[in-house]
Amino acid sequence: MDRFRVATYNIHKGVQGLGPARRLEIHNLGHAVEQLDADIVCLQEVRSHHHKLKKRFAHWPEQAQADYLSPEGYEAIYRTNAFTRHGEHGNALLSRWPVLATGHQDVSDHRFEQRGLLHAEVQVGARTVHVVVVHLGLIHASRERQVQRLGQFIAREVPANAPLVVAGDFNDWSARLLAPMADLDLRTFEGIRLPTYPSRLPLLHLDRIYVRGLHPVSAQVPHGRAWARMSDHLPLIAELAF
Repeated sequence: MDRFRVATYNIHKGVQGLGPARRLEIHNLGHAVEQLDADIVCLQEVRSHHHKLKKRFAHWPEQAQADYLSPEGYEAIYRTNAFTRHGEHGNALLSRWPVLATGHQDVSDHRFEQRGLLHAEVQVGARTVHVVVVHLGLIHASRERQVQRLGQFIAREVPANAPLVVAGDFNDWSARLLAPMADLDLRTFEGIRLPTYPSRLPLLHLDRIYVRGLHPVSAQVPHGRAWARMSDHLPLIAELAF
């Protein structure tokens, strides 16, 4: 196997809209994840549970969202980043290939934003690929410090010669993290913009897929009315080669 496909998607906790107009989108997101046809799907803002919303929406899934969204035959990994009054949410990874090991690192920079890294070792064919799912903060200085902690985590947990994917919502609308990520030998698609936010009129390239020891072949962002309704982000899909 020379190539595989990775997608990253901030699902906005499976609910869209405000106040009385809020609607449950988790069922549509389940179909959407299947349509991505990715070997590895990196998800952000995934709910483990939320007691208040479960009472509000009659069709709230009994399963945790990561398990509910996992296509048949995939393995679902979830780790909590944030604890709230009525529940918790975090990052998830869905894998068509066997997951050999998992880990988690809290990278919260201040008490108003709870953030974390989800790490998984995935057996892709005959090779082991390390994947880190990230969701960085809203303040640039926090994001810079979180990238530093990401680098420390990689140095400690990922062998220097291992293929590595770091994917997620970087909240990096000004592309100021490209240089510090390059200092970690992590690179993304060059010369193209792939705006993913807001989904109804995407202007900002917040969601990215960085690689080390792999070649980024192609990338795409699906568009259309259905994709615009399901989350405030659009998914990013990348083809990667060994």
